[in-house]
Amino acid sequence: MEWHIIPTGRVWVDPGGPFGLVPRALWQKVQKPNEDQLVPMNLNCLLIISEGKGIVVDTGLGDKLKEKGIRQWGLEYPEGTMIENLAKHGVRPEDVDIVLDTHLHADHCSGNTTFAGDKVVATFPNAEYWVQRVEWSDAMHTNERTRATYLPENFVPIWEAGKFRFLHGDTQVTKDVRCVVTPGHTRGLQCVLIEGGERPVFYITDLASYAVHLERRAWVTAYDVEPLETIRTKGYWQDWLLDNKALIVWEHDTTMPLGELTKDDEGKLKVRAVS
Repeated sequence: MEWHIIPTGRVWVDPGGPFGLVPRALWQKVQKPNEDQLVPMNLNCLLIISEGKGIVVDTGLGDKLKEKGIRQWGLEYPEGTMIENLAKHGVRPEDVDIVLDTHLHADHCSGNTTFAGDKVVATFPNAEYWVQRVEWSDAMHTNERTRATYLPENFVPIWEAGKFRFLHGDTQVTKDVRCVVTPGHTRGLQCVLIEGGERPVFYITDLASYAVHLERRAWVTAYDVEPLETIRTKGYWQDWLLDNKALIVWEHDTTMPLGELTKDDEGKLKVRAVS
């Protein structure tokens, strides 16, 4: 079994999104905005090789955006695209067996699909795409708040091609990999846990956008559909991460792709970077 962090781009967003009701005086201490008063968020996906299967976790914003969309997101590729970075590990799109969608927000699953001429098709033609059934339901039945991020072109072609596998709760993927439901950001958000090595690895996705969101339980994003549920879920996993001395992979944090949760001398939670 092996795993690798796969950069798929970086976006620049209004800080009201990731920091919600947190006062500017507090969040600016940990995340400095640029001259346009925007903050960066990485789009780090994960490649796992387990039991001979190539597994990709989340797929970023993909390559379907037109110039206007790229400008609105502030999308840039400081470390290359998803396909380029998978290729550095000898993995072609047709080599991927499973795609684990943590949820179906656009910045996490747009790379599920790509253009083949004028048609939108699966980026990974031989893969089965796994997502929680409740997440699929919410993506297909949007409301005024969610319809701007659940974009059908990112998942409906996968469904039409019969490539989705809908999950009902925590699911073992291989003996080393499992999905765990972590509701709050969305009802069907799932994180991915890699076990079997010296230390477990927890791909935290939008349970904690930045490392500071894990340190401070009350810091939740404006993107969270059920923020009180996020706080409850974070509390459970804070304890689990400490008890199991787990490594944590951040999808969005630009300064700390990999870290661990610890306590300082005063007993306060602190995230420490791991090389």
